[in-house]
Amino acid sequence: MHPHLHTSQNKNCEEVMNALDECHARGFLYKAIGMCNDAKHQVNMCLRAQRLERTRLNREEAQRRREKVQARWTEIDENT
Repeated sequence: MHPHLHTSQNKNCEEVMNALDECHARGFLYKAIGMCNDAKHQVNMCLRAQRLERTRLNREEAQRRREKVQARWTEIDENT
């Protein structure tokens, strides 16, 4: 499921989202015969890239926190 498209997190994908909105505005038949598939794919790839970057940053932050906790536990073990 995609995140909300109107949030400030998706400013990098705003251009491709606008292109998809313009394509959808052309009408149901235009969408139904697959004329918006390329625009939809571009939106999906942009949102995927953002998700992967967010995941990478979260993983790095978690690693730093684990190292900090491990260092404190090592310090506690040495002092007891």
